[in-house]
Formats: sequence, structure tokens, C-alpha cells
Amino acid sequence: MVRIAVIDKHKCHPVKCGNYLCARVCPVNRMGEECIVAGPDNKAKIDEKLCTGCGICPKKCPFGAITIINLPEELDKEPINRYGSNGFALYNLPVPVFGKVVGIIGRNGIGKSTALKVLSKQIIPNFGRVQDNNMNSDNFREVIDYFKGSEAQGYFEKLRDGQIKISYKPQQVDQIPRQYNGLVVDLLKKVDEKKIFESIVDVLELRAILDSNVSNLSGGELQRVAIAATVMKDANVYMFDEPTSYLDIKQRMKIAKFIKSLADDRTAVLVIEHDLIILDYMTDMIHLMYGHEGVYGVVSGVKTTKNGINVYLSGFLKEENVRFRDHAIKFNPAAILAQKNDHLLTEWKALEYQQGRFNLKVDDGKIYRGDVVGVLGQNGIGKTTFVKILAGVIKTGEEDDQLKLKVSYKPQYLESSDELVMSALAQAIQRFEIQIIRPLNLKELYTRKLNELSGGELQKVAIAHALSQDAEIILMDEPSAYLDVEQRLTVSKVIKEVMFTTARSAIIVDHDLLFIDYLSDRLIVFDGTPAISGVANRPMDMNEGMNKFLSELDITFRRDEENYRPRINKEDSLKDREQKSSGKLYYKG
Repeated sequence: MVRIAVIDKHKCHPVKCGNYLCARVCPVNRMGEECIVAGPDNKAKIDEKLCTGCGICPKKCPFGAITIINLPEELDKEPINRYGSNGFALYNLPVPVFGKVVGIIGRNGIGKSTALKVLSKQIIPNFGRVQDNNMNSDNFREVIDYFKGSEAQGYFEKLRDGQIKISYKPQQVDQIPRQYNGLVVDLLKKVDEKKIFESIVDVLELRAILDSNVSNLSGGELQRVAIAATVMKDANVYMFDEPTSYLDIKQRMKIAKFIKSLADDRTAVLVIEHDLIILDYMTDMIHLMYGHEGVYGVVSGVKTTKNGINVYLSGFLKEENVRFRDHAIKFNPAAILAQKNDHLLTEWKALEYQQGRFNLKVDDGKIYRGDVVGVLGQNGIGKTTFVKILAGVIKTGEEDDQLKLKVSYKPQYLESSDELVMSALAQAIQRFEIQIIRPLNLKELYTRKLNELSGGELQKVAIAHALSQDAEIILMDEPSAYLDVEQRLTVSKVIKEVMFTTARSAIIVDHDLLFIDYLSDRLIVFDGTPAISGVANRPMDMNEGMNKFLSELDITFRRDEENYRPRINKEDSLKDREQKSSGKLYYKG
């Protein structure tokens, strides 16, 4: 049995647990062996060869710092890379394919970004030998031998011989202002190796911000600048780590088409993406990644996009004989029909609000008990302003513009502090242990401070806090941000179940169409011109709302025959033409 022991160094506090409690309860230690000892950093260290996998130390550790995992028998090789003794281990790698866009799908903390960094030579693999300092960026022999007989062998041979040049867009585009201080135009002209400045600026709609300082850009603007800088480099392998975060659905579609256009006989593209609809639309092939967050990650063999996503949703890899989730994820076979509901929760009158040069008009609307209403529209068109008005955060001067009931509001931008998670979630722990805490895996975060959490962890805490408040309606702005595919679907399920069991309602603003499709009973669709004007239409049923929204994007949806997930029809395909002619853009029939 291949076994891996991982210790979260941030959670390991030997003094607070009474001087290495894990070592004192370990049966192997009690027999005189040194299975668990104090490491050079004064944190616990586990000898995986001596560990029997008894499971005692993970249960006894008061801080949840220890994870012992029995790996699938198929993992008979050493890992590609390991982050130190008792650290995260990565097995196998995705492979770029020339002429194709290859996607990578998997949970957060499972090694997706690490895999791209190995492929792009930012990380030199150590093959599990964490003390080996002899590896260098020019030594490819061991890497090539490791992948002998596979597609990866050819990739690393070309990389060794200088036949591959890589351009990499990192995940955290919000870090760009820390690395570069200056105008957008200067940054892009500096990296423009292919002399395509003018065309890329137009394609990615950057002309209006060329004279802006990078430090003043929004998240969406930084994302598009990062993509532009990536493709301006003279490379033949382009890697994009989460290229659609911070973008609205219209921008996501444009970026997806643009990235898809990069692949040709001389160019390969690799993409990590959590928006399943966009991932499905822009990729030709998929690698699945499974394992245990923060412990180990395994890259599957390559699959066609349709089959790969369906396998991921099923939770079972037939070829590897691995079940990585105990349940399959399925969607509704048809659009949810708005049922007649006489239990009116609240309503608002038509209103108009002026903020600087931006004008927002809101149609009148009604919300019923148990309603989950999704909100769709471009960035800069008033969605956040609308929700803030309803929540009472923005005062219009008219009392009728605020909802006459108790409101719980989760903002778009989250604030952190040194407050403990268990304190922030006191009501959720007391009232919603089964419905919220367990499915969102929040118990392991209890003893950490809010300012120590990752973006995804902080998002889950904020969602749980909002859902647990003593309120009649929940307002959430972009709850899917920073979450992976599975977390998004889990969050949507949690929101729906809490609304149903508590007879409360929710208004959810988000850009992930699959998330909104999975979650919503009805839709509010925004029209207008970003930064100039916006119109919030009345709440509509899913068919009417999605038809309206998809018509603006000029796309049509179909259901996958296996799990009924929404998929975008290929432009001008037979299905696309049929649905457009019938006016049924949101699924045929």
C-alpha cells in the first residue's frame, strides 16, 4: 500500500498541543521506533515508511494538521514533485497538444497551478526527493526518462532542445500592480515581441485604458491586460491559469473565442478554468485532476472535452478505476418552470438612481417565499448598485427603495480581520451545522483567523455567515468567485436547501452561467451600457430570462444527454440555427 502523510505547517502547534501529542499517541513510537519526531523546523515530522496508517494521530491532533492518505494502487511511481518532507505531492502531468486547446479541471489545492509551473520550467521537479538539491533547469534527462513512451517525453525533449517557447499567464492577476508600476500602454509595448499591439488592443477592448496606470485597474481590466501581455510574447505554447476570473459572461465568451483561435499546427494552448460552460466551449481536450486538497493531486489521461467533463461530474474514472467523489452531479433535464406562488415576501417599486454620470433604472418587482432569483448582466451595468440599494447600503433618499424586512448581505469584495472563523460563524455553527458547516467543510477552519484564509476559504465563510443570519432575504454579490467547480455546485445546493427549509428568499448576482442555471428559480436580467446606464428588468421565469440574456450574447444552449448540464451550441451549427429560428435559445423543446 502506497501511503502519504502530510502535515499542514500552519496548523501544527507542538507547544499548544502539549509537546507533540501526535508522537505520544503514535503506536509505532510507543514500540520504540521514531515514526513521528520533531522536524528541523520544530514542527512534527512523519516517516511514511514506518507509518501504519492507523489513523490515530489525525484524530488526536487538536488543530487538524495531519492527513494520512492511502494512495490508489495505480500510483506506483514516485511523485513528479513534492513540496518538502510531509508536503503536497503531484503525480503525472498534463500534456500540451499542438493545434489543440487542452483544459485542466479539478478542485482548488490539488496541484493544477503546480502542474503548469513544472511544464513551464518555473518549478524543476524533484521526484519526491525533497533533500535533492542537485536538480537544475538544464538537466532534463531524468524528466524525459520518467515519461518515456508517453506524449510528455516528446514535449520535454523539445523543451530541452529549445524548440518550445512558453508564455504563461498566472492565476493571481491582482499581484500585477506590485510587480509593475506604470501605464498600460508602456507595459504592453514593452512585451510586444510579435508586433501585434494594435490588433490585440482592439480584440481585447483595451484602448480605453491604455493611458491608465496599472495600479488603478479593476480586476477585469487587469485580467485582460495579463492575457494581452501573454499572447504578445513570441511563444508556441501558451498557458492560461484561470483566464476568466473577474470577467462578466460577455467578456468570458470573447476571451474563450480568442484563446480558442490561438491554437494551430505550430501552437499549443493549456487552460485552467473553473467555469464549466466556458471550459467546455473553448477546449478540445481535458485532463482531470483528482486527489485530496493540500495533500496530493493526480493528473488523469487526456480525454475529449465532452467526455472529460462528464466523467468529472460522474465522480468515477473508469480507465484508472478510481472513484474520487461519492456521488454524481446532475442537472435538471428542463428549465425550471416558475410555479404559482401566493406567498409574497416583498416587492419594490420602479426607481431611478443617479451616481455621477451613471444612471440606473429599476423595474418594479416581487419576491416570493423560497424564491432564488439569479441576476445576470455585464460588469459596470449596475448589478451591485441595485443589490446595495435593496440592502440599504446605498441610500437613494426614498424609503420605499429599501426592502421592508430583515436583510443579510454578502458583498462582492470581502473584508478580512483577525477575528477567528469560529467566532464569525457562531450562528451558523449553532443553527446550521448539518445544512451549511458540513457540506462547505468549514469545521477545519474554526481556529484560523479570517486574514489567514485563502480567497476561496474566505468566500465560503462569508456565504455561511450570510445564510445563517436572522434575515428574511439573502442578497449575495458574486458568491462563486474564488471557488472551484465542485465548490460552486455545492454552494448552489446549500443555498437552495437553506432557502427551501427556512422559507426565505435570495437574490444572487453572478457571472457563472452554470452556477446561475443550477441555482435559480427566476432571473433578473440587466440591459444597458457599462459605466453609462443600466436597466434592471423585472424578475422573469428561467425560460424568458435566459432567452433574453442569451439573445444579447448571440448564443444558444443545449442539454448534455448524459447529465443534462448546459452546453453552448457551436456557432451556426444545425442546432444553433434551429433554436434561433424557433426563438428557444435556452434549450430546445
